[in-house]
Amino acid sequence: MSIDVADHEVERSALQSQADGGIIAQLRLDHPDLVLRPTLRRVADVTLEPEYWTTIETGRTLLFVTVFGDTYDAFESALEMDPTVREPTLLDRYPDRRVYRVALADHARHLVAGTADANGRVLEITSSRDGWQVQLRFPSRDALVAYNEYCRDRDVSVAVEHLRVSDDGDDGVLALTEKQQELLSVAHEEGYFDVPRGISQDELADRLGVSKSAVSQRLRRAIGELCDATLS
Repeated sequence: MSIDVADHEVERSALQSQADGGIIAQLRLDHPDLVLRPTLRRVADVTLEPEYWTTIETGRTLLFVTVFGDTYDAFESALEMDPTVREPTLLDRYPDRRVYRVALADHARHLVAGTADANGRVLEITSSRDGWQVQLRFPSRDALVAYNEYCRDRDVSVAVEHLRVSDDGDDGVLALTEKQQELLSVAHEEGYFDVPRGISQDELADRLGVSKSAVSQRLRRAIGELCDATLS
């Protein structure tokens, strides 16, 4: 029996592009039920950086997160009491960080829910003392407004920290957050990259009013972004 290939051809859609222009928004999100928010309230001297999340066959959503700080015992105690997560598990231990896996509770709110619906793309997520800081790229102001409305309808607080327009001349450095740029600027001006160093990470942290773990994490991410932009 022969099969007519034409009868089984799938209609193909034309490639769409949102690569030109757009807006990069640095936002601070907060809600009592945002995943791991109760832990962040209890332990302010750690920095959390989600790696990825996935939903497995049982329906559970698992989040893998890297934690920077010096108070891991306090963090783990807070994690065990956090109602937004279940089954906290330490996966890896390094000199400057630890990696954990948690399962999201049914009522927990995802960190960037609604982003894809608004045609947005996640560039970076990191914790802050006032909630979660996210950097998102949207193809237009209307898309950003749609995302803001999505959050507002669900009582998620959205504070705009920085907005900038993405144009055809972007070379990848635009992926740096405002705080990363500030840190690199101060570190460079004060001689952090000199030999010998003109300023330590502790002194940078005091100068910027943040924790040493935040300085370490921002430096690592910022240098990684610059390498991606210039060496790729």
